[in-house]
Amino acid sequence: MTDHRNALMRTVRLPALVLAGAFALTACVSPVAGPSTGLYARPIGSAPVTANPTPYSAALNCIGQYALANGLRTPRIAVGRIIDYTGKNDAEGGRRITQGASLMAISAFAKTGARMVERFDTSVAELELRYANNRLIGDEGDEEFRRILAGSVPGSDFYLVGGITEMNYNIRSVGADGFFGDVDPDNAKGTSGAKLYVMNVGMDLRLVDTRTLEVVDVVSYQKQIVGREISLGVFSFWDDVVIDVGIGERAQEPIQLAVRSIVERAVIEIMANLYGVSGPSVCTEAMGSDPIGSGRTFGATGGFVPVHGTEDNNAATRAEPNRWNERRDEDVRASNLRGRQF
Repeated sequence: MTDHRNALMRTVRLPALVLAGAFALTACVSPVAGPSTGLYARPIGSAPVTANPTPYSAALNCIGQYALANGLRTPRIAVGRIIDYTGKNDAEGGRRITQGASLMAISAFAKTGARMVERFDTSVAELELRYANNRLIGDEGDEEFRRILAGSVPGSDFYLVGGITEMNYNIRSVGADGFFGDVDPDNAKGTSGAKLYVMNVGMDLRLVDTRTLEVVDVVSYQKQIVGREISLGVFSFWDDVVIDVGIGERAQEPIQLAVRSIVERAVIEIMANLYGVSGPSVCTEAMGSDPIGSGRTFGATGGFVPVHGTEDNNAATRAEPNRWNERRDEDVRASNLRGRQF
């Protein structure tokens, strides 16, 4: 009778513990908004915003530094539409490949310190021009309407267009599975497995002379992407308890980061041709001319045109992960940030 009761208690205890754990997790969510936060639940995650470089971002910066150190004229660059021509969709219906390759190219050119003019989205500028033409816009401190001056918008010297032209699934894959254990059914048994697979994306870009529409540079690149999956499992009896444990890992090189890498490699070759750079050997000389990057307006996050001259606000500081983060930057931690009040 006692053995039967103990077995019954063990049978009931495990589900009760699982149920108690489930209710403990629900304590992180409340049907009533918190009195101080106004939230039903706090979102998880506290990773800071970081730069998003590729293995080619440092070379983009070195190209820009080389041009700056040698006083080379930077052409005005415009970026047009770099479209996804693969037509590949996810099972959920979304696009498999990023639709933002043009934005990646703009960031890549900015990392070289190139002068850029906006041609990708001119909707706001066109609306402002129409309002100004109708004498509806006046600048602050000026009682008259904004005047439209001929030649006030600089033109581009070159523009970049192209598209993502390839995405090939499972170029090659390999895998292995194993089972180990002896013939005794009461002894532990185990399984293991590993898989690797490779896919790729390809892109074709061209640089066009704005004045003559002559195609002056064509670049075609592809990049392979690797993914892996590893699993391990153990099954055993422990007295009258069954143990079945499995662990594993699945990882894939980011597809969109591969697209960004292709774009940045292409921009390196294009700008090297425009600057007359022979190869990566110029990076040693270029970086030696500005060891700390003080005051430089282009870096790992892109580039900017300084409005107020300051040596503290430069491209290098924009890549610091702790900067402006209320949990990591002591200058911000004690402040109370709110929206703008009118």
